[in-house]
Amino acid sequence: MKKRVIPHTKHAGIALLSTLALVVGAFGGSTLLITLNDASFIALSNKAQQSAAALFPLPANISGDALTARAAVVYDPSDGRVLYAKNEHAALPLASITKLMTAEVVLTALNPDTIVRISKSALAPEGDSGFKLGDLVSLSDLISIGLIASSNDAMQAAAESLGTNYLTRMNEVSRNLGLESTTFVNPTGLDEADGSAGAVGSAYDVARIAALFYKQYPKDFLQTQEGSTTIVVSGRTIVGKSTSATLHSLPGLIGAKTGYTVLAGGNVVAVFDIEIGHPLVVVVLGSTKEGRFDDIKTLIQALRAKNNTN
Repeated sequence: MKKRVIPHTKHAGIALLSTLALVVGAFGGSTLLITLNDASFIALSNKAQQSAAALFPLPANISGDALTARAAVVYDPSDGRVLYAKNEHAALPLASITKLMTAEVVLTALNPDTIVRISKSALAPEGDSGFKLGDLVSLSDLISIGLIASSNDAMQAAAESLGTNYLTRMNEVSRNLGLESTTFVNPTGLDEADGSAGAVGSAYDVARIAALFYKQYPKDFLQTQEGSTTIVVSGRTIVGKSTSATLHSLPGLIGAKTGYTVLAGGNVVAVFDIEIGHPLVVVVLGSTKEGRFDDIKTLIQALRAKNNTN
């Protein structure tokens, strides 16, 4: 079995403490293997999580009431510490943050150059990015516009490239990572027709997902810094504008994924360098459409202020 080699980047900055391989599941005779090269992806026990929260309390210049978000967490992937916590284990709707897990399982299973045909079902989700029935699009282009512009039809098409069991794969990865609060019902995070969430999870689980995706696919995560993405499909130019552009001016930002639905409210997960080569993951769930960006900025500014005084 071939093992994916994780490229080193100047942002990686995560201490290589141990090598751990998680068998995420066997599908159609092939086994998906995620190789984890540090302690950040080892599920902490409830006791360890509580101890981490106690040892690293909220920054002195911020309180839980300073955030609009219902839940938030700051997570250090180098050692699994929780540096900030507000309802971090509450299961809440994830909205389009779901797309990080969709991209994770698709890129683990398929070559980015795989050509995907746009189906009728791929065009069914809310939103129109400009794709047409029968278009042939590379998987890398679908992932690009799916993460940068949060295109629902692009990510639905990417998920369908795995066949009909893409949700099984997503949920099995979640279980094997020990993400106890997380369940995926669709690959986009859109609210379901019956009024239920397309995915639910905790701020802590989202931080783990983002840390994993950045570790495994740094180039794909780094592209979320871009203000837009342009792809050519059947001679047409499709442009997708970033949904996280409000955060792009933040010093040290590595990348971010947004989410918003009526049920979820405003969500964001962002990875930024607190110091060169030392990334932290910041998550807010259940905020408002604009308040989510203010919440992220509040947390990052507070963490920088605290770091500068240490």
